[in-house]
Amino acid sequence: VFWIFLSLRARSFFFFSASNPTIENGGMLGESKMKIFDLIPEQYKPITLIFKHDISLKSVLIEMERAKLTFPVIAKPDVGERGWMVRKLNNNTDLEQYLKEIPVDFLIQEFLDLPVEMGLFYYRYPNKSSGEVTSIVIKEMLYVTGDGKSTLGELIYNNDRAKLQLAALNIKYKADWNNILESNQKLELVSIGNHSLGTKFLNGNYLINDRLHKTFDHISSLIDGFYFGRYDIRVQSIEDLYEGKIKILELNGAGAEPAHIYDPTFPFFKGVAVLLRHWKILYRISAQNHRKGIPYLSWKEGRTEYVKVQELNKLK
Repeated sequence: VFWIFLSLRARSFFFFSASNPTIENGGMLGESKMKIFDLIPEQYKPITLIFKHDISLKSVLIEMERAKLTFPVIAKPDVGERGWMVRKLNNNTDLEQYLKEIPVDFLIQEFLDLPVEMGLFYYRYPNKSSGEVTSIVIKEMLYVTGDGKSTLGELIYNNDRAKLQLAALNIKYKADWNNILESNQKLELVSIGNHSLGTKFLNGNYLINDRLHKTFDHISSLIDGFYFGRYDIRVQSIEDLYEGKIKILELNGAGAEPAHIYDPTFPFFKGVAVLLRHWKILYRISAQNHRKGIPYLSWKEGRTEYVKVQELNKLK
């Protein structure tokens, strides 16, 4: 209802398309991750390559060697969401299998062995020189801890989050399923920080302060046409975060969410209020850009983009 209200005010159901002028559709649907990545300064990016889905294994390995990119790596669709076909590849065999399965163009990205993964939501009104970080989510990867007597399979089955990933984990850890983990031995089951893959999202808003606002004002000022969205990053420490020593895994635009609301302890109605506030900010940013001459998608253009996304969803 609130979205319809904002659409009527903007006189467009696709008002969000003007929010981030340099990102396809503002970053709401069908946007290329690589095109967004190209907007980000090199010092903040892991090595990332893009490939056609029908490329040969040999060709990928040649390009990886040229880029000095070694295993493990992260593979992900260039256009995709919610963890679909995002995988950590450890060797040639994993890559070969991925090439057999991926039906769309994809990225191969350097795996960053940095201990902290988080998402930071940032916005800035186009008529302002500074903005603010409104959300920090700290990502706790899916893991189990051994007790010295239970098998890996039993630990997974007895873990509420891991049990939801049972089918995938059974395939991934088939050879180790009956192994017993030592007492207090921690095993990270999934290295991809996505909620749909079992990652626990924790509210990190206590880390927000003026220093952080200024740091992300600076970083965001270097990204042409970016006003609203979430940085998914890895960092060595919280001090490095404040100093801007980060690596950006992805930058999500209008379709991004302030993901701290998915902390298991976060109240439902408070989460709804946070979403509504961010939608209102999205509307205001889009309206300001529109007054500067940035067009909204027409109904026909919006429908075409929506159909493209639905076609992609059929491949999943």
